[in-house]
Amino acid sequence: MSESGRDDRKPRRVVKPAEDPWARWRQGEAKAPRPAAPRPPQKEGPRQRPAATPAKTPGPLPAAGAPSAPPQAGEARPEGVRLSKIMSERGLCSRREADAWIERGWVFVDGQRITELGTRIDPDAEITLSQDAQKDQAKQVTILLNKPVGYVSGQPEPGCTPAVTLITAESQVRAAGDPDFKPWMLRGLAPAGRLDSDSSGLLVLTQDGRVAKLLIGDDGKVEKEYLVRVSGQMIADGLKLLCHGLELDGKPLKPAWVRQLNEDQLHFILKEGKKRQIRRMCELVGLKVIGLKRVRIGRVKLGDLPPGKWRFLRDGERF
Repeated sequence: MSESGRDDRKPRRVVKPAEDPWARWRQGEAKAPRPAAPRPPQKEGPRQRPAATPAKTPGPLPAAGAPSAPPQAGEARPEGVRLSKIMSERGLCSRREADAWIERGWVFVDGQRITELGTRIDPDAEITLSQDAQKDQAKQVTILLNKPVGYVSGQPEPGCTPAVTLITAESQVRAAGDPDFKPWMLRGLAPAGRLDSDSSGLLVLTQDGRVAKLLIGDDGKVEKEYLVRVSGQMIADGLKLLCHGLELDGKPLKPAWVRQLNEDQLHFILKEGKKRQIRRMCELVGLKVIGLKRVRIGRVKLGDLPPGKWRFLRDGERF
């Protein structure tokens, strides 16, 4: 206390405890308090994930041989021409062979080794092949077969047998210097042009893409010669129409050389080979083909090769 008798101390602040709501009820002063209603549990909703940027799904791959999509506006066009395409056009090999050799590093453009498929180059660039490619190409065989009637040149048909089954060691006609037949020679051997099952004569089967392109390419420069036996009465100017003026499937045919040997035999020389072309041409002029034999392709003749027999295309022979 101070000298004046005053108590200078500050009064304490008394903090009352929280009132017990049941105390007055226990003393009989009030009714029992109503318990608080329980809070319903809160349902937790699904967590909201942040929106993800949708992944860009790649479009479908183009089919083999399909033209590439044109570049969009502002997109630079690829320069040059595919190396494999130029190699095929120059007659170095087929496109399939070109791709295989490029992957193996056997192709050089202006002295630089190319190993990436799809490489584009200048159309006038110099292309050279390694010795490995040349050796690989030298091993490829080309076979001349005198196909009998009843054999198909390509995919087998019901009741027919592929002509390639005739290529055996026993059916080979050999000349001095010809190699022996080996089973590996059948690998990749394919007909370079068709000859229907009801036709006979010279059929070329090859592993060499250069030969295949030459004989069945779109250029159509290699002549094919046929002897054709017919029946029926030819319409007026029929021989002239056979030479030029007919069309098949809505497209005009290239000029042909056709002459009549006798009343039932014609001599054809064509530079194209549409499916069953000679038979359909003859039908358009009132004739029916009852026999067809191919006797020459380019500068290579069937000669005296017996039916069902075959031989290799020999050194110095060119179509």
